[in-house]
Amino acid sequence: MKSTLHTTRLKLAEPLRISRSVMDARDAVWLSVEHGGARGHGEAVASVYYGLDADTLGRLLCEAAVELGRFAEPESALAASRDGALLPHDTPPAVRAAVDSALLDLVGKRAGTPVHHLLGTRTPPAAATARTIGITSPVQAALRARCLADSGFTVIKIKGGSPDPADDLARVRAVREGAPHARLLLDPNGAWTTAEAKRLLPRFAELGVEAVEQPTAPGDPEALARLARTSPLPLIADEDAVGLDDARRLAGRVQGVNVKLAKCGGPHAALRIAEALAGSGTDLMLGCLTASSLGIAPAVHLADRARWIDLDGHLLLAHDPWQGIGGTDGTVRAADRAGLGVRRTEPAPEAAAEPGAATTTGPPAPGIPGPSKETPHRAHVA
Repeated sequence: MKSTLHTTRLKLAEPLRISRSVMDARDAVWLSVEHGGARGHGEAVASVYYGLDADTLGRLLCEAAVELGRFAEPESALAASRDGALLPHDTPPAVRAAVDSALLDLVGKRAGTPVHHLLGTRTPPAAATARTIGITSPVQAALRARCLADSGFTVIKIKGGSPDPADDLARVRAVREGAPHARLLLDPNGAWTTAEAKRLLPRFAELGVEAVEQPTAPGDPEALARLARTSPLPLIADEDAVGLDDARRLAGRVQGVNVKLAKCGGPHAALRIAEALAGSGTDLMLGCLTASSLGIAPAVHLADRARWIDLDGHLLLAHDPWQGIGGTDGTVRAADRAGLGVRRTEPAPEAAAEPGAATTTGPPAPGIPGPSKETPHRAHVA
């Protein structure tokens, strides 16, 4: 198999402010795996929170490409990825997810079947996705909520965690007024103390918030579980639920777990978490980082497994270099085409001569070149 890497810059349409940072762009690294004339793609995005910049992702994906080159066909590589035996155990989940997704895309294309078939679902999943409103003024929040409702969005996710909790209450109240029929989710990104959460949760319940993600600082899942026992609102663990072990620890003790492929390790890892939660009373939320449609698509193929869908990362971009999962009308849809069902909205990088692109066809000589770069890296991604 031949593997190629390509790095690009994903700029947001406008900066997104959350409790711990402000983001206006992300670097993305695309992994393309080719065999027998078919090509599969996966994406990993840089994240300060997860300690991964584009250079680190490029290096780790180069190492993954070496492992892929040891397999005679992608089907056997996918089986190893599914079983967690393809890459070293300390490989970051974002890298595992990109590799798992690229192999699913390639194997699906070779078999002429969409990825959701490979993952056990015959009907193409389609689901209403939340659309995020960052920390902003109540006036701006109300205007955005009204526009989103007019566009077809029925679920709105509001970022919280302002220094003054009254600002969060005012923002949620404004969104409720701007979109009176929308389902509301709230995400403080761990900004509250337990005492603040106990005081604030009833007030947000009165405003019609449906559920709250990670209200308290991550690192003490036991405290989150205790809070969930008496909360008037469902609590969804996010930063405290990274992988399978975390999900098992919290199963039946919180009302939801937010599964992001980039933090758990890919579609097959997400399925293992879904199986672990089944019947426990803890529901699944599918979330994402800001990414292109290529990065979001694998999760869309799992959308039928989740109670809450928050797959709007591609909708936050000024320009999405991939297409195929929709979302602008409030609904994301898995295409019934072979593989992930996404396509480039511009010529693919492999179609042009790119000196320095990382390409491997098997165990390479020492010193694989790094990924090609469309734009210089900048430091302020989150």
